[in-house]
Amino acid sequence: MRMFLISCFAALISVIGLMPMRVLGQVSNWPLQPIKIIVPSTPGGGLDIPARLIGTMVATELGTSLVVDNRAGANGIIGTQEAARATDGYTFLMTSPATMAINQHVYKNLPYDAVKDFVPVTQTTSIAFLLVVNANSPYKTLNDLIAAAKSKPGEIKFGSGGIGNMTHLAPELLAGATGTRMLHVPYKGEAPALVDLMGGQIDFVFATMPALLPHVKSGKLRGLAVAQQKRSEAAPDVPTTAEAGWPSVIVTGWTGIVSATSTSPIVVTKMQNAVAKVLMMTEVRQALIASGAEPVGSTSEQFGAFIKAEGVKMGAAVKRAGIASQ
Repeated sequence: MRMFLISCFAALISVIGLMPMRVLGQVSNWPLQPIKIIVPSTPGGGLDIPARLIGTMVATELGTSLVVDNRAGANGIIGTQEAARATDGYTFLMTSPATMAINQHVYKNLPYDAVKDFVPVTQTTSIAFLLVVNANSPYKTLNDLIAAAKSKPGEIKFGSGGIGNMTHLAPELLAGATGTRMLHVPYKGEAPALVDLMGGQIDFVFATMPALLPHVKSGKLRGLAVAQQKRSEAAPDVPTTAEAGWPSVIVTGWTGIVSATSTSPIVVTKMQNAVAKVLMMTEVRQALIASGAEPVGSTSEQFGAFIKAEGVKMGAAVKRAGIASQ
């Protein structure tokens, strides 16, 4: 009996000892099933396009398939909350400034913590913000517009795609840096704001280059400044905010991939490596740059530091805009 109990105990210890190795083996062999990227917006939107463009090639690189799951609603909160709760190690979130840097300052009872509930994987793109005016506008340069805003406090009107999003907060960052006060005119999306800009009802729009560049190229709008340190390859003739003398006015839309904190570091590293490799592919780079987005492919640590810095910057813009917590 004594030998039997010893044998049973030894077998039990052996099984317990093998369990971590089996789990480790599953992680090291990851992926063993399809990957899912949650996109907290509708199909065809700003996050959906890079998710599908990059996701298809990442799946090929990892030797698996990938599903893009659109979970729109509540300014990205619905899809982001679902991603935060995932524990399978195969669910990722294509994220943006709204979900990671802005919502935490706008919503009082946000059902996720952008820092504590997620592990950053990589920043996928940096999307230049472009300030545009009507093609017939009297403002030929950014400083023309700023001078007008200083001489007529509260009269220069800018349109946005809605209260609290980047097209609202980018002008607030500009106003804060230049010591001006401008009038916010919110719309239900960027499209109607652009219609009124072309019609002369508002003075400017400050939004992502992919949304505005086609109208600049068609001659309907005039680009005054790109909100970054160096000129954009997609619009090399448009000067930067830094060139105009406002180097602190750096505004970028961006996309990135995060996962729930329960995701193994091994999985995070594998996913980061695959995405970074895809972003270096010539066809992917050309497609992104042509649209006004620059590929990034940062490390998890770099992306984490970037998210924290963006949270601080956007918090200041939200406060300046006087957006009450909801």
